[in-house]
Amino acid sequence: MENVVNKVMLSGCAGADAEVKIFGENQKLARVNLAVNEHYRNSLGEDVKKTQWFTLTFWNTKADLAEAQIKKGTWFAVEGRLQTNNYEAKDGTKRYATEIVVNEVEFKTATETK
Repeated sequence: MENVVNKVMLSGCAGADAEVKIFGENQKLARVNLAVNEHYRNSLGEDVKKTQWFTLTFWNTKADLAEAQIKKGTWFAVEGRLQTNNYEAKDGTKRYATEIVVNEVEFKTATETK
């Protein structure tokens, strides 16, 4: 397998305002939790709405954009890649966290929301 692709495309609403951290002089990180809704009909014929949450990370100039544009309830779409990090919890167990590192972001305009 020559061509390996790590690409994710999602659209949904921000669960809260972007959280921003600054590292050193030139590194800025913004994190946003994105709610993505799935609608389907179950085997009993009932309409079901399921929400999945994804953690998005924006770096540097994209972090500036996220900080300025993403507030709770903002609808937007992203394209990025999956990244899994590991860390040690307070109880000493090894934990894993998967997030989407954003490459591109697109916001819905006011005319598109009507």
